[in-house]
Amino acid sequence: MAAAAPVWSVDPRTGKQREQVAVEATADEVDTVVRAAHAARGALADRAVRTALLRRAADLLDDAGEAVIEAADAETALGPGRLTGELARTTYQLRAFADLVQEGAFLDVRIDHADPGLTPPRPDLRRYKIPLGPVAVYSASNFPLAFSVPGGDTASALAAGCPVVVKAHPDHPATSELCAALLRRAAAEAGLPEGVLSLVHGFQAGIDLVRHPLITAAGFTGSVRGGRALYDAAAARPHPIPFHGELGSLNPVVITEAAAAERAEQIGAGLAGAMTLGVGQFCVKPGLVLAPDGESGERLLTALTDAVSDTEAGVLLDDRMRQAFLDGVRTRAELPGVEAPVTPGAGSEHTVSAGFLSVPAARLAAEGPHDLLLEECFGPVTVVARYTDEAEIGAVLARLPGNLSATLQLGDAESAGRDDGGRGARLLAEVTPLAGRVVVNGWPTGVAVAPAQHHGGPYPATTSTSTSVGGTAVERWLRPVAYQNTPPALLPPELRDDNPLGLPRRVDDRAEGA
Repeated sequence: MAAAAPVWSVDPRTGKQREQVAVEATADEVDTVVRAAHAARGALADRAVRTALLRRAADLLDDAGEAVIEAADAETALGPGRLTGELARTTYQLRAFADLVQEGAFLDVRIDHADPGLTPPRPDLRRYKIPLGPVAVYSASNFPLAFSVPGGDTASALAAGCPVVVKAHPDHPATSELCAALLRRAAAEAGLPEGVLSLVHGFQAGIDLVRHPLITAAGFTGSVRGGRALYDAAAARPHPIPFHGELGSLNPVVITEAAAAERAEQIGAGLAGAMTLGVGQFCVKPGLVLAPDGESGERLLTALTDAVSDTEAGVLLDDRMRQAFLDGVRTRAELPGVEAPVTPGAGSEHTVSAGFLSVPAARLAAEGPHDLLLEECFGPVTVVARYTDEAEIGAVLARLPGNLSATLQLGDAESAGRDDGGRGARLLAEVTPLAGRVVVNGWPTGVAVAPAQHHGGPYPATTSTSTSVGGTAVERWLRPVAYQNTPPALLPPELRDDNPLGLPRRVDDRAEGA
């Protein structure tokens, strides 16, 4: 039997190993933690306990904020400023899910009393949502907190009443261990067993996890290749499970001629900020921009050139991603008709410099070698496709896969619906099928944690129609069950007529108390 491989924390600024953090989990160890999670299901049944767990986890992360940020910065080079904001987002998510659990509407309780006078007669029916069971969460590389061990997938699964086994991302194992320890401490203080939250390391452990018969669902944020492999494994099980994966997104932007004419410099500067934010490592980075040819388009490109040229070189999350970025931009820049007003590429030994490519939109309107420009390139680069008429916009949009976001930069008259031909409304209708979130006269980077938020989209942006951000993310880990003609003494308290838990409910198709 091969010895367990050590897990090292690596400094991306130097490429050097910092410390051994853990060892990769064996199949037996994965089995042990999954069985512990399965055994912990009943302990999470009490909503008050789950509420306490989520709030205490947020408090402990805040209390340990300095150590958490230091650990995350050492492993990701994202910087204390960015990570301070991410930690605040993470603890906000935890508290928001605690409020959601306490309020109880997410259980979607519905009671229809028997009515023999209807045609056909209606039996007594009572429906609510129950947790699926142990959930596997696969941490993201680019968000070591908000989409990793203490992130939205974990918080929403715990809110649903599902124990969680997290597969740590290899780019930040020490941060993962620290956050997992804080969450397990929160569980202990809430009177819960440690099996409510476990952490494993290793590539094979991730595969063993999604294949384990007691895992009931999975959440993933990462690459198309890795996510699709796990998605296929989840579907190939004897009992397939839901796999909620975020895989990749181009996040197209359409800039109309009117918008460019009115505010080319503002749009150019805003685009530069959005595509270089976090060294271009945001999942909603605009990777393809449809901009007008002509005078207004040239002004826009000049502003973009100036702003991107002033952007300092930055460190990507690891050397593998850096090399993929360098290879990707070089291959794209070599395509016929592609120009590089600001050449993206290597900075120092461990950094990359931001840039953008420019190409006639007609090159993207039909299948060919330029299809590579319609694939995500992770890092600080975007592709500006210059169109000559509205037909070219439509031809390019028609060839795009699913996305997390789509952005429209419209002129004043187009935004107000006063433009000839209704261009603004027409473009809105054209991009809506492509994305889970449509942004108008703004930029997609920065995903607000709010009840109305949707962070998902058609494949390959995500593998399901659900969101991973916002309160409705909890729905991924629940399933509905209805009880028919069940004696009152046997009903769960959520479905009893006297409503002992004080839940918001619909009774005989009316909001109770309305």
